[in-house]
Amino acid sequence: MSRIEKVREVVDSVLEAMTDPEERRCAYIHLYGVAQAAALIAGKRKENMELSIVAAMLHDLYAYKNMDPADHAHRGAAMAEEILCGLAVFSDEEINLISSAVYHHSDKAVTGESFDEVLKDADVERDRFDCLRDEFGLD
Repeated sequence: MSRIEKVREVVDSVLEAMTDPEERRCAYIHLYGVAQAAALIAGKRKENMELSIVAAMLHDLYAYKNMDPADHAHRGAAMAEEILCGLAVFSDEEINLISSAVYHHSDKAVTGESFDEVLKDADVERDRFDCLRDEFGLD
């Protein structure tokens, strides 16, 4: 089983525990949609695609698990670190990279490390979407 599949099992178990089917549907669409976008952006920018996918799958998991968006990026980084350590298939360096991206993903106005920026751009807002369109050469 790949590392992405191991993370997917954890993510799916959290999402399946959600009691509201509409919220659950939105969570699946959002997390896996952001993961697909992160893969494309990481590939274009020569960042690690696998780790970008993992960061994207975990980035809002805290908010969905607890139905509490307050400070979810910072709390989610701690949750991501706990999950990844528990899986015992990621190095400390990889865990730190993923946790940093999750921690900073809500700081859209601040430009940070290039790996962090992949997740910010995948979890897109209007200004960043316009920049992505330019970067990818889309009309």
